[in-house]
Amino acid sequence: QVQLVETGGGVVQAGGSLRLSCAASGSILSINDMGWYRQAPGKQRELVAAIIGGSSTNYADSVKGRFTISRDNAKNAVYLQMNSPKPEDTGVYYCHANGVRLSYTPRLGNDYWGQGTQVTVSS
Repeated sequence: QVQLVETGGGVVQAGGSLRLSCAASGSILSINDMGWYRQAPGKQRELVAAIIGGSSTNYADSVKGRFTISRDNAKNAVYLQMNSPKPEDTGVYYCHANGVRLSYTPRLGNDYWGQGTQVTVSS
């Protein structure tokens, strides 16, 4: 099994900064894609940022220039640096992994989610 655990959420003032971390554990040899999604109250879960194939990045238009995604392949970890957050960035942030190469099967594991971490941006 694969587990994703997010840390770093909390309350931050608008214009401040916050760093989210996500560590994947289990029988993992490698992970192709890792990313961050968020869900605000009453809204659908949406992509915030992702690293595809280990190097290519993809950002939601609303966070471009403010958030930065990075990863540490040796630790099977992904990070989200949130600079100048806005109140509309408030929500539960989820870590996601796809294309996970596992030690016990040749089949790739897909669509793993963390339990989520709450981020609240105060104005």
